[in-house]
Amino acid sequence: MLGRLGIAAILLVQIPGLRLSAQSKGDESSSVISVPGGKLYFQECGAGPEAVVLIHDGVVHSAVWDDVWPSFCSRFHTVRYDRRGYGRSPAATAWYSETDDLSAVLRRASVTRAVLVGSSHGGELSIDFALAHPEVVKQLVLVGAVVSGLPYSEHFILRGVSNSESLRKGDATTGIKVWANDKYLIAPGNDAARKKLLNLLLANPQDMTHSEQVLPAKPALPRLGTIHVPTLVLVGDADIPDVHAHAGAIEAGIPNARRIVIPGTGHIMYLEKPETFARTVIEFISTN
Repeated sequence: MLGRLGIAAILLVQIPGLRLSAQSKGDESSSVISVPGGKLYFQECGAGPEAVVLIHDGVVHSAVWDDVWPSFCSRFHTVRYDRRGYGRSPAATAWYSETDDLSAVLRRASVTRAVLVGSSHGGELSIDFALAHPEVVKQLVLVGAVVSGLPYSEHFILRGVSNSESLRKGDATTGIKVWANDKYLIAPGNDAARKKLLNLLLANPQDMTHSEQVLPAKPALPRLGTIHVPTLVLVGDADIPDVHAHAGAIEAGIPNARRIVIPGTGHIMYLEKPETFARTVIEFISTN
Protein backbone atom coordinates (compact mmCIF):
# COMPACT_ATOMS: atom_id res chain seq x y z
CA MET A 1 0.00 0.00 0.00
CA LEU A 2 2.91 2.36 0.62
CA GLY A 3 3.62 2.43 -3.11
CA ARG A 4 0.10 3.72 -3.74
CA LEU A 5 0.41 6.71 -1.44
CA GLY A 6 2.23 8.79 -3.98
CA ILE A 7 -1.22 9.40 -5.51
CA ALA A 8 -1.46 11.32 -9.09
CA ALA A 9 -3.36 12.43 -13.28
CA ILE A 10 -2.31 13.53 -16.87
CA LEU A 11 -3.20 16.15 -19.50
CA LEU A 12 -2.08 15.72 -23.09
CA VAL A 13 -1.82 18.26 -25.89
CA GLN A 14 -2.31 17.09 -29.47
CA ILE A 15 -0.99 18.66 -32.65
CA PRO A 16 -4.02 19.59 -34.81
CA GLY A 17 -4.80 17.26 -37.67
CA LEU A 18 -3.00 14.20 -36.31
CA ARG A 19 -6.00 12.36 -34.86
CA LEU A 20 -7.06 9.32 -36.82
CA SER A 21 -10.76 9.97 -36.21
CA ALA A 22 -12.45 13.20 -35.22
CA GLN A 23 -14.97 13.52 -32.40
CA SER A 24 -17.57 16.18 -31.82
CA LYS A 25 -17.55 18.08 -28.55
CA GLY A 26 -19.41 16.10 -25.94
CA ASP A 27 -18.95 12.80 -27.77
CA GLU A 28 -17.50 10.11 -25.55
CA SER A 29 -16.07 6.71 -26.31
CA SER A 30 -14.45 3.98 -24.27
CA SER A 31 -12.48 0.88 -25.12
CA VAL A 32 -9.90 -1.59 -23.88
CA ILE A 33 -6.44 -1.59 -25.42
CA SER A 34 -3.93 -4.40 -25.30
CA VAL A 35 -0.51 -3.87 -23.77
CA PRO A 36 2.25 -6.46 -23.24
CA GLY A 37 0.95 -8.89 -20.66
CA GLY A 38 -2.29 -7.03 -19.98
CA LYS A 39 -5.07 -4.63 -20.96
CA LEU A 40 -5.95 -1.01 -20.18
CA TYR A 41 -9.40 0.57 -20.06
CA PHE A 42 -9.52 4.13 -21.37
CA GLN A 43 -12.01 6.84 -22.33
CA GLU A 44 -11.82 9.93 -24.52
CA CYS A 45 -14.08 12.84 -25.37
CA GLY A 46 -14.01 16.28 -26.97
CA ALA A 47 -12.43 17.57 -30.15
CA GLY A 48 -10.19 20.46 -29.17
CA PRO A 49 -6.73 20.86 -30.72
CA GLU A 50 -5.24 20.17 -27.30
CA ALA A 51 -5.69 16.72 -25.75
CA VAL A 52 -6.13 16.14 -22.04
CA VAL A 53 -5.30 12.77 -20.52
CA LEU A 54 -6.02 12.58 -16.81
CA ILE A 55 -3.81 10.11 -14.88
CA HIS A 56 -5.30 9.10 -11.55
CA ASP A 57 -3.65 8.78 -8.16
CA GLY A 58 -2.61 5.61 -6.33
CA VAL A 59 -5.84 5.16 -4.35
CA VAL A 60 -8.75 5.18 -6.78
CA HIS A 61 -9.28 4.63 -10.52
CA SER A 62 -10.05 7.15 -13.27
CA ALA A 63 -13.68 7.73 -12.24
CA VAL A 64 -12.19 10.01 -9.58
CA TRP A 65 -12.08 12.64 -12.36
CA ASP A 66 -15.85 12.58 -12.96
CA ASP A 67 -16.51 16.02 -11.45
CA VAL A 68 -13.94 17.77 -13.68
CA TRP A 69 -14.31 15.56 -16.76
CA PRO A 70 -17.04 17.74 -18.41
CA SER A 71 -15.00 20.92 -18.00
CA PHE A 72 -12.02 19.41 -19.82
CA CYS A 73 -14.15 17.63 -22.43
CA SER A 74 -15.74 20.95 -23.43
CA ARG A 75 -12.32 22.46 -24.23
CA PHE A 76 -9.91 19.68 -25.10
CA HIS A 77 -9.60 16.22 -26.56
CA THR A 78 -9.63 14.59 -23.13
CA VAL A 79 -8.37 11.12 -22.25
CA ARG A 80 -8.32 9.15 -19.02
CA TYR A 81 -7.41 5.56 -18.30
CA ASP A 82 -7.29 3.03 -15.48
CA ARG A 83 -3.77 1.94 -14.61
CA ARG A 84 -3.27 -1.81 -14.17
CA GLY A 85 -5.25 -3.21 -11.25
CA TYR A 86 -7.51 -0.16 -10.97
CA GLY A 87 -11.12 0.14 -12.13
CA ARG A 88 -11.69 -1.84 -15.31
CA SER A 89 -8.03 -2.61 -16.03
CA PRO A 90 -6.97 -6.10 -14.87
CA ALA A 91 -4.14 -6.40 -12.37
CA ALA A 92 -0.70 -7.14 -13.76
CA THR A 93 0.39 -10.75 -14.04
CA ALA A 94 4.01 -9.92 -14.88
CA TRP A 95 6.44 -7.04 -14.45
CA TYR A 96 5.66 -4.02 -16.63
CA SER A 97 6.63 -0.40 -17.26
CA GLU A 98 4.14 2.34 -16.42
CA THR A 99 5.75 4.73 -18.89
CA ASP A 100 5.31 2.11 -21.63
CA ASP A 101 1.63 1.79 -20.71
CA LEU A 102 1.20 5.57 -20.97
CA SER A 103 2.93 5.52 -24.36
CA ALA A 104 0.42 2.91 -25.52
CA VAL A 105 -2.48 5.12 -24.42
CA LEU A 106 -1.02 8.10 -26.30
CA ARG A 107 -0.59 6.05 -29.46
CA ARG A 108 -4.19 4.84 -29.25
CA ALA A 109 -5.38 8.44 -28.78
CA SER A 110 -3.17 9.64 -31.68
CA VAL A 111 -1.39 12.15 -29.43
CA THR A 112 2.16 13.17 -30.32
CA ARG A 113 2.62 16.21 -28.05
CA ALA A 114 1.16 16.39 -24.57
CA VAL A 115 0.43 18.32 -21.41
CA LEU A 116 0.62 15.77 -18.62
CA VAL A 117 -1.57 16.32 -15.56
CA GLY A 118 -0.79 13.68 -12.96
CA SER A 119 -2.13 13.21 -9.43
CA SER A 120 0.13 11.88 -6.66
CA HIS A 121 1.71 8.71 -8.04
CA GLY A 122 0.25 9.81 -11.38
CA GLY A 123 2.41 12.90 -10.96
CA GLU A 124 5.43 10.74 -10.25
CA LEU A 125 4.65 8.82 -13.43
CA SER A 126 4.26 12.11 -15.33
CA ILE A 127 7.73 13.20 -14.24
CA ASP A 128 9.24 9.85 -15.20
CA PHE A 129 7.53 10.05 -18.60
CA ALA A 130 8.76 13.61 -19.19
CA LEU A 131 12.31 12.45 -18.49
CA ALA A 132 11.98 9.40 -20.76
CA HIS A 133 10.08 11.14 -23.59
CA PRO A 134 10.83 14.89 -23.47
CA GLU A 135 9.79 15.31 -27.10
CA VAL A 136 6.21 14.31 -26.22
CA VAL A 137 5.62 16.53 -23.19
CA LYS A 138 4.53 20.13 -23.68
CA GLN A 139 3.52 21.01 -20.12
CA LEU A 140 3.27 19.33 -16.70
CA VAL A 141 0.55 19.76 -14.10
CA LEU A 142 1.51 17.86 -10.95
CA VAL A 143 -1.21 17.47 -8.30
CA GLY A 144 -0.08 16.37 -4.84
CA ALA A 145 2.75 14.69 -6.70
CA VAL A 146 5.72 12.81 -5.33
CA VAL A 147 9.09 12.34 -7.00
CA SER A 148 11.20 9.20 -6.96
CA GLY A 149 14.50 9.55 -5.14
CA LEU A 150 13.16 11.63 -2.23
CA PRO A 151 12.62 9.49 0.90
CA TYR A 152 9.48 9.49 3.06
CA SER A 153 9.26 10.38 6.75
CA GLU A 154 8.55 7.92 9.54
CA HIS A 155 5.18 9.64 10.01
CA PHE A 156 4.23 8.99 6.39
CA ILE A 157 5.29 5.34 6.54
CA LEU A 158 3.59 4.60 9.87
CA ARG A 159 0.39 6.25 8.64
CA GLY A 160 0.38 3.90 5.64
CA VAL A 161 1.08 0.85 7.78
CA SER A 162 -1.68 1.73 10.25
CA ASN A 163 -4.30 2.58 7.61
CA SER A 164 -3.59 -0.65 5.71
CA GLU A 165 -3.76 -3.05 8.67
CA SER A 166 -7.27 -4.30 7.80
CA LEU A 167 -6.33 -4.67 4.14
CA ARG A 168 -3.41 -6.91 5.11
CA LYS A 169 -5.83 -9.05 7.12
CA GLY A 170 -8.14 -9.45 4.13
CA ASP A 171 -10.87 -7.10 5.40
CA ALA A 172 -11.20 -4.84 2.38
CA THR A 173 -14.38 -3.08 3.54
CA THR A 174 -12.87 -1.91 6.83
CA GLY A 175 -9.59 -1.00 5.17
CA ILE A 176 -11.39 1.10 2.56
CA LYS A 177 -13.36 2.93 5.24
CA VAL A 178 -10.16 3.70 7.14
CA TRP A 179 -8.47 5.14 4.06
CA ALA A 180 -11.58 7.10 3.03
CA ASN A 181 -11.58 8.72 6.47
CA ASP A 182 -7.90 9.68 6.26
CA LYS A 183 -7.59 13.38 7.08
CA TYR A 184 -4.86 13.91 4.52
CA LEU A 185 -6.68 12.39 1.52
CA ILE A 186 -9.79 14.52 2.05
CA ALA A 187 -9.57 17.63 4.23
CA PRO A 188 -11.79 17.75 7.33
CA GLY A 189 -15.19 19.26 6.53
CA ASN A 190 -15.30 18.08 2.91
CA ASP A 191 -17.91 15.45 3.74
CA ALA A 192 -19.46 15.15 0.27
CA ALA A 193 -16.05 14.46 -1.28
CA ARG A 194 -15.26 11.92 1.43
CA LYS A 195 -18.52 10.09 0.70
CA LYS A 196 -17.76 10.05 -3.03
CA LEU A 197 -14.33 8.56 -2.37
CA LEU A 198 -15.80 5.91 -0.07
CA ASN A 199 -18.46 4.93 -2.61
CA LEU A 200 -15.94 4.70 -5.44
CA LEU A 201 -13.67 2.43 -3.40
CA LEU A 202 -16.47 0.22 -2.05
CA ALA A 203 -17.66 -0.33 -5.62
CA ASN A 204 -14.08 -1.05 -6.77
CA PRO A 205 -12.21 -2.72 -3.88
CA GLN A 206 -9.57 -3.94 -6.32
CA ASP A 207 -8.24 -0.37 -6.36
CA MET A 208 -6.94 -0.96 -2.83
CA THR A 209 -6.24 -4.69 -2.88
CA HIS A 210 -4.52 -5.51 -6.19
CA SER A 211 -0.88 -6.55 -6.30
CA GLU A 212 1.73 -4.37 -8.00
CA GLN A 213 4.43 -5.54 -10.40
CA VAL A 214 5.75 -2.21 -11.64
CA LEU A 215 9.33 -2.07 -12.88
CA PRO A 216 11.15 0.63 -10.87
CA ALA A 217 12.29 3.72 -12.74
CA LYS A 218 15.60 5.49 -12.30
CA PRO A 219 15.32 8.07 -9.47
CA ALA A 220 14.00 11.31 -10.92
CA LEU A 221 14.96 13.78 -8.19
CA PRO A 222 18.54 14.46 -9.37
CA ARG A 223 17.35 14.82 -12.99
CA LEU A 224 14.54 17.35 -12.49
CA GLY A 225 16.75 20.13 -13.83
CA THR A 226 16.65 18.56 -17.30
CA ILE A 227 12.89 19.16 -17.58
CA HIS A 228 12.32 22.40 -19.50
CA VAL A 229 8.56 22.68 -19.94
CA PRO A 230 6.07 24.93 -18.11
CA THR A 231 5.20 23.12 -14.88
CA LEU A 232 2.42 23.78 -12.38
CA VAL A 233 2.67 22.12 -8.96
CA LEU A 234 -0.61 21.98 -7.02
CA VAL A 235 -0.86 20.87 -3.41
CA GLY A 236 -3.72 20.94 -0.91
CA ASP A 237 -3.02 22.88 2.25
CA ALA A 238 -4.29 19.97 4.39
CA ASP A 239 -2.19 17.32 2.62
CA ILE A 240 0.40 15.32 4.56
CA PRO A 241 3.71 17.19 5.18
CA ASP A 242 5.65 14.72 3.02
CA VAL A 243 3.65 15.75 -0.05
CA HIS A 244 4.40 19.41 0.70
CA ALA A 245 8.09 18.50 0.95
CA HIS A 246 7.94 16.70 -2.41
CA ALA A 247 6.12 19.68 -3.95
CA GLY A 248 8.89 21.97 -2.74
CA ALA A 249 11.58 19.69 -4.13
CA ILE A 250 9.81 19.51 -7.50
CA GLU A 251 9.38 23.30 -7.63
CA ALA A 252 13.04 23.82 -6.77
CA GLY A 253 14.26 21.16 -9.19
CA ILE A 254 12.31 21.99 -12.36
CA PRO A 255 13.37 25.36 -13.81
CA ASN A 256 10.55 27.94 -13.72
CA ALA A 257 8.09 25.58 -12.02
CA ARG A 258 5.26 27.33 -10.17
CA ARG A 259 3.66 26.01 -6.98
CA ILE A 260 0.12 26.86 -5.82
CA VAL A 261 -1.34 25.73 -2.48
CA ILE A 262 -5.12 25.21 -2.68
CA PRO A 263 -6.81 26.08 0.63
CA GLY A 264 -9.41 23.80 2.17
CA THR A 265 -8.25 20.69 0.32
CA GLY A 266 -6.26 17.56 0.98
CA HIS A 267 -4.65 15.10 -1.39
CA ILE A 268 -7.57 14.58 -3.78
CA MET A 269 -8.48 18.21 -4.41
CA TYR A 270 -10.40 17.57 -7.64
CA LEU A 271 -12.99 15.66 -5.57
CA GLU A 272 -13.07 18.40 -2.94
CA LYS A 273 -13.06 21.58 -5.04
CA PRO A 274 -13.57 20.50 -8.66
CA GLU A 275 -14.46 23.96 -9.97
CA THR A 276 -11.37 25.56 -8.43
CA PHE A 277 -9.19 22.74 -9.72
CA ALA A 278 -10.55 22.85 -13.30
CA ARG A 279 -10.33 26.64 -13.47
CA THR A 280 -6.75 26.71 -12.19
CA VAL A 281 -5.50 23.98 -14.51
CA ILE A 282 -7.31 25.25 -17.61
CA GLU A 283 -6.00 28.78 -17.02
CA PHE A 284 -2.45 27.44 -16.71
CA ILE A 285 -2.71 25.46 -19.94
CA SER A 286 -4.22 28.41 -21.80
CA THR A 287 -1.59 30.93 -20.67
CA ASN A 288 1.37 28.67 -21.39
